[in-house]
Amino acid sequence: MGKLDQDDLDRKIIHALQIDGRASFRRIAEVLDVSPQTVNRRYAQLRTSAALKVVGLTHPGAVGQERWLLRVRCAPSAMGAVAQALARHEEAMWVHVTSGGTEIVCVAHNNEDAEPLLLGRLPRTPQVLAITAHCILHSYYGGPDGFVNKISPLSEEQVEALGPLPAERVDPIALTDLDRALLKVLRSDGRATFQDLARAGGCAQSTAQRRVAELYQQGVLYFDVDHSEDVFSRARNAMLWLSVAPNRLDSVGRALAAHSEISFAASTTGTTNLFAVVSCTSTRALHQYLTGPLAALPGVSAAETAPVIRMLKRSGQLVGQPGTGRRTSG
Repeated sequence: MGKLDQDDLDRKIIHALQIDGRASFRRIAEVLDVSPQTVNRRYAQLRTSAALKVVGLTHPGAVGQERWLLRVRCAPSAMGAVAQALARHEEAMWVHVTSGGTEIVCVAHNNEDAEPLLLGRLPRTPQVLAITAHCILHSYYGGPDGFVNKISPLSEEQVEALGPLPAERVDPIALTDLDRALLKVLRSDGRATFQDLARAGGCAQSTAQRRVAELYQQGVLYFDVDHSEDVFSRARNAMLWLSVAPNRLDSVGRALAAHSEISFAASTTGTTNLFAVVSCTSTRALHQYLTGPLAALPGVSAAETAPVIRMLKRSGQLVGQPGTGRRTSG
């Protein structure tokens, strides 16, 4: 293999971590045909230069959760305070300011198969003008299918050497106290040592190692990689709310999932029934996507677009905190 370009190597390392967030540097080095020391050094540099961080998340359905998409409009003077308050809330996983700073879009998880507590609190918040809530029914793209998989710096052979990803669990699992303790640590650091995991769970390291592997293989746990968007030159992000004929909804959702510009797509309840996040290189590229691939989809009767102005939280991590990044996706 020829010598890898530094940026190309960085992208390959990020892709490898998206496939297996806990893969050892030695394993990644073998797949990339470089030394483990090189992977270790580049990973450490990416932590600083690109705010790289691996987080361990759970498939909502596997732990009895629902996801809700909230659109919050409030007085301009209160926008910053409300957005920050939402980002600090434990239920909020993604928080963005969109539409020229006039709206907050938040994806929240509940814990008891009901509406998030946020829905009960927000209407009583001063200067909140309007709230719409959309239950996410089915994801067509997102979760372990990270945006980096669309760009695919790794070859098919390299992906196969690191994968495959376990299938998402359909029926909920009853989490134990040990599971909750382990998952809490992994939400903050997907590459936490087994020593740290064992300490949090009050168990032996071998027990922590075995249970993390089981949660992953059972389709409960998956890993996501957070990093600054300039790593892949996709700085123009936007939200899409689509109205699709019911008999076309599934085919349009699957088609969206195949578009290279889409980092998240899901069907929802509400006046619109398909939501997506678009990641493009520029405003011009966004225009070309909206008037090209998106416009060509049969069954789409209306589309609302809102550019992302600011991201406050992603994958449960506050943006701007040490080890957190700015990349957008649902």
